[in-house]
Amino acid sequence: MAMNVGGGGRAKSDINVTPLIDVLLVLLIIFMVITPLTPYGLEAIAPQPPKKNQPEQNNDRTVVIVIEKDKSMKINEEPTDFTRLGPRLEEVFKTRAERVVFVKGDPDLDYQTVARAIDIARGAGIDKIGLMTPKIEAGE
Repeated sequence: MAMNVGGGGRAKSDINVTPLIDVLLVLLIIFMVITPLTPYGLEAIAPQPPKKNQPEQNNDRTVVIVIEKDKSMKINEEPTDFTRLGPRLEEVFKTRAERVVFVKGDPDLDYQTVARAIDIARGAGIDKIGLMTPKIEAGE
């Protein structure tokens, strides 16, 4: 039994693309499976309410940025604004190892204002930023 290669015994100059297509399809399936697993969004933490049988402690290490409806801001009851927020946070966290801040915005406030405060805090080197909501404050 002889095999006919055509062209009178010359070598074929075409590339066999079938194995390349197989590899491409395997890679496509792998990327389709992995892509939905990648996390997106803002990494945030929420403060935990104290337990009912545990006495409440006054924690001086907690830093809370409060943004009022008129866009006025306070860092732990100390008035500030967007221009002084970054340098003030850098000053507060200069000597602290744990860099955690909670942001509490008025419910009627645009999220853009809260996002701006979060962005400034990230720029000041804050590791973790938590969002405080009325439900969390009520202890539910």
